[in-house]
Amino acid sequence: MKKIVSQLALEFQLKEQQVENAIKLIDEGNTIPFISRYRKEATGGLNDSILRELDNRLDYLRNLENRKEEVLHLISEQGKLTEDLEKKICMAQTMTELEDIYRPFRPKRRTRAVIAKEKGLEPLAQIILDQNPELDDIEETARKFINPELEVETAEQAVKLALDIIAEMISDNAEYRKLVREHTYHSGILETKAAKQVTSVYEMYYDYTEPLHNIPSHRILAINRGEDEKYLSVKIRADEDKIIQLLCSKVIIHSSVISDLIKEAIEDSYKRLIAPSIEREIRNQLTEKAEQQAIKVFSKNLRSLLLQQPVKGKVIMGVDPGFRTGNKIAVIDEKSDVLAVAVVYMTLPEHDKAQAKLQLRKLIDDYKVDLIALGNGTACRESEVVIAELCRDLNNKLQYTIVNEAGASVYSASKLAAEELPDLDVTLRSAVSIARRLQDPLAELVKIEPKSIGVGQYQHDVNQKLLSETLHGVVEDCVNSVGVDLNTASPSLLQYVSGITPAIANNIVAYRQEKGRFTNRNQLLEVSKLGPKTYEQCAGFLRISDGDNILDNTAVHPESYGVVIKMLELTATYDKIIQKDTLKKLAAESSSWNLEEMAAKLDIGLPTLQDIISELKKPGRDPRDELSKPVLRSDIIEIKDLKPNMILKGTVRNVVDFGIFVDIGVGQDGLVHISQISEKYIRHPLDVVQAGDIVDVKVIDIDVSKKRISLSMKGI
Repeated sequence: MKKIVSQLALEFQLKEQQVENAIKLIDEGNTIPFISRYRKEATGGLNDSILRELDNRLDYLRNLENRKEEVLHLISEQGKLTEDLEKKICMAQTMTELEDIYRPFRPKRRTRAVIAKEKGLEPLAQIILDQNPELDDIEETARKFINPELEVETAEQAVKLALDIIAEMISDNAEYRKLVREHTYHSGILETKAAKQVTSVYEMYYDYTEPLHNIPSHRILAINRGEDEKYLSVKIRADEDKIIQLLCSKVIIHSSVISDLIKEAIEDSYKRLIAPSIEREIRNQLTEKAEQQAIKVFSKNLRSLLLQQPVKGKVIMGVDPGFRTGNKIAVIDEKSDVLAVAVVYMTLPEHDKAQAKLQLRKLIDDYKVDLIALGNGTACRESEVVIAELCRDLNNKLQYTIVNEAGASVYSASKLAAEELPDLDVTLRSAVSIARRLQDPLAELVKIEPKSIGVGQYQHDVNQKLLSETLHGVVEDCVNSVGVDLNTASPSLLQYVSGITPAIANNIVAYRQEKGRFTNRNQLLEVSKLGPKTYEQCAGFLRISDGDNILDNTAVHPESYGVVIKMLELTATYDKIIQKDTLKKLAAESSSWNLEEMAAKLDIGLPTLQDIISELKKPGRDPRDELSKPVLRSDIIEIKDLKPNMILKGTVRNVVDFGIFVDIGVGQDGLVHISQISEKYIRHPLDVVQAGDIVDVKVIDIDVSKKRISLSMKGI
């Protein structure tokens, strides 16, 4: 374990004590959000992202150590474990390196070399490999291995079979494989050709080459998809002559009559055994790296989407646009309860748009609608025209915004939606979801499987298990960073709270329904299956407004309530009932404290004290309130109205490796290529922007026929 701790400390540039403490906390069953928020002294303030990376790397290194033990045991059972071999196995840094070492000892199917060994030709192979300079007639030596009973009829046949053994020995050599792998990766080229001559989105790859080490992740995934769909054939091209020459320099000791035979075995080994295997390995490594990058981008986009600023205290009309089936309408109040639903037809030429506006106007007047949330799906553009006209008719007193509706149909047809909205048709539930997404994006989006939200690149082409696990972690971190209202949260939201399982989430809701609202956090211990350990993990992330204790509406953990009381006593502001004003006064006084001295008096760490003071300043605060507000519109422009150099404000809908897609209100997202994002060089768009950001962009090119808009953020 000491070795793993040292390696993690080196890789993450941390102190070994930080790593040891983090591992100890993880092994004790603490969640990442809990460790990140409430055990900062132990970890040195490691955030949730670093802790998750460290946890994943810890799993890999532990699996590597377990595999080493397994390999040592397997080789030892064969009686072939030497001191040098054991040292190499123990020093292996990766699974690939370890499996290369184990390769010669792995049970094999009946290869040509295995068959040759069965014919008794392994000694001849070794004689050839020894390259004895005194051996001047290999045929004479080979005649000794003729054995008609084993179907070895001639000396020439014996030599040929021996070379099969040598070819496999070379292929199984870990050093040689590493040499070929590195040379192929750094000097090789990925070549793609058309598998069939038809028009497709993959045409740019019909005759395409690129150095292996330069290919960006999104291109790897695009090529993989084209190959899977049978549009492309893909091949790695390496300098065959150079690689064979390198292998010869390693294997051939000196020039002799046997040199040509060994070179023949080397060529066979490379072409038949090594090259195909290394090509698979490199393509798998490229794919794995590309998948990790795609998942990373998806994760950051999802985090930004979940943490968009909620629109609180508003009555919202959700509009799920459609053509033939009409626009599904839902009006929700400030608490997300459904006030009214309707279907309005306004997107086809034969529809009476004037009548549609009257229907919408009546709903707006009857329920005092403040905002309209319009889904960005099919018929969004046509619906927006009518809604914009309605806003103008109302002298722009009403505004609307476009909401990403990805996954809304998934939610509408789910068991959860049926339980939440049992009286509504499936089609109307999506309108409710769209309205709620504007009102509280986090609370609504957690009801949908994260990968259905669609804010990534090639999310359907990556490792789905890894994607799901990673995105679940993102949602968990977002939910816990914001906090959850214990008396209003749905089971979908509660199950992402630190330590709470789906079963416990349902039990919390059942407790509310049976006994009424929670008035203090301690009542959580009365919930079925919620024991002390779960309470420790979840309590600090659950909020109770207007409860018995104002601290229950902060991120101060119950384990620190005594600290707050002691702080009040030390500053002579203690009262039996802690009021909001009392906490604010205490927080204000803290600005004059020597925090290190105060932390020592309170017997807590400085990070915990700083967190407590931050919470006392704004009890019940929502960290999302400090983020960008959604762009609200009251009028519309069309793509044909765009002109070069026009400056517009837009919302970043998606971030990918090669740029960002921005909604500028014309029904078609524009692309800001990575080269147009910043005046300075950036490695990735996420270095500058995130999904949900509000940005100013300049139009640089418009192709109306192809509905393509090129934008720039430079020089604005």
